[in-house]
Amino acid sequence: MDPTQRIDPNKTMRAPGPGVDPMRTQAMDPFDPLKTSAMPALMPNGKAVAVSVTQGRQFTMANGPAREQFLVEINAGGTPGLTASAGARTPLNLCLVIDRSGSMEGPPLDYVKQACTYVVDMLTPNDILSIVTFEETVDVLMPPQRVTSKQPIKDGIQRLMPGNTTNLYDGLALGMQQVVNTEEQGRATRLVIFTDGDPTAGIKDFPSLVAKAGEIKDQGVSCTFLGFGPDYNEELLAAMAKRASGNYYYIPQPQLIPEVFRTELEKLMTVTARNLKLEMKLSRWVTMRGPQQVTSGDVSIPLTDLERGSAITQVIDLEFPNHPLGAYRVSAGKLTYDDMLTGKTETIELDLVQEFSANSAEYSVAVNPQVSQAAQVAAASRVVERTIMGLKSGQITQMGAVADLQKTQALLVQQGRTQEAQEVTMALRALQSGDQSGAEKTLMGTMVNLDQGKR
Repeated sequence: MDPTQRIDPNKTMRAPGPGVDPMRTQAMDPFDPLKTSAMPALMPNGKAVAVSVTQGRQFTMANGPAREQFLVEINAGGTPGLTASAGARTPLNLCLVIDRSGSMEGPPLDYVKQACTYVVDMLTPNDILSIVTFEETVDVLMPPQRVTSKQPIKDGIQRLMPGNTTNLYDGLALGMQQVVNTEEQGRATRLVIFTDGDPTAGIKDFPSLVAKAGEIKDQGVSCTFLGFGPDYNEELLAAMAKRASGNYYYIPQPQLIPEVFRTELEKLMTVTARNLKLEMKLSRWVTMRGPQQVTSGDVSIPLTDLERGSAITQVIDLEFPNHPLGAYRVSAGKLTYDDMLTGKTETIELDLVQEFSANSAEYSVAVNPQVSQAAQVAAASRVVERTIMGLKSGQITQMGAVADLQKTQALLVQQGRTQEAQEVTMALRALQSGDQSGAEKTLMGTMVNLDQGKR
């Protein structure tokens, strides 16, 4: 079907009936949005994931240039957190990729060992674990295997010794090989990378490392990057996390490593959808603005894994030229993902429909607050990025950075983004104590989180 053709009003996705928001469409069977915090494992559409589309405004101006935003919400069923029964959680295919270069000697490596031992204790025979270590050379400490005998694994971890330089690229490549060779449907597959420094051996240029992260993502594998210490390259790790649609954590003190990893592992155990990708086919007269700026054709947006009870929001910002009156499909889209409950690759179709009006009373109404708030949160990521770059280049003063961050913090608190607001608070404290490097590393994580649209 030609996405540029005029829509039959009887076939639009707009939900009919009294009491229903006319600007919200559902790519699923209807459900009560007030009950989303207590959704069952399966959504009412019989899948693990449901998608809704909310228009910023039902009408926009016809016969002249216009710009409107749509909010795409992707919700996972269930309530957040682990269930009491280990058998009810998602089985894992996990590879720990451990930096054991010379700079890891002492407390950093000791706490990584502690965190990895904790991982082993949480896993069951239904999980597959592998361990790769890297310094100047890379090694498979443990090839992929089910976790049936834990003590030998923990003993091997405790015997790790620091080496020389840091060959991150080959460590990633060898880690990817472990999980790809044991890929099974229904498993959450993840590389978890612990590192404290810049790559100093092997392939170490920025573009190649970011491209390697993308290659891992293309293989259906997610990555979590845990960086700590004063010397690691936060720009590199953040760029790799974004390219891999993965997670990034800055850990200011080595003793926090086990707790941060515990939180990450518990999330991983409740993954219900992975390899999510939002694809939009723009009508030939529509331009997409924002980070994915596209003037025509198709756009593909890779998304992070979705855990039970969580959601991903994406603001789609579209610009229209002079356009006649009527309701038109401005973009046809679909979400594809691997459903951990069915073991299948699922697809949910969605439409973005906009009505063009010559009545200023219709197209001048306020933007839907839900869409407006989501757009403000998305814009906060760009503010954080400008603050980081301004600090690094000296284009903004510390006082100016503090002022910008205080505004961002207030916005995030207002929008209920507690984790990101806490991270900005940490960055503010670091700046005020003279630790600009720590502030920049923390803010990189905030930027990655906001870009993901995860909540």
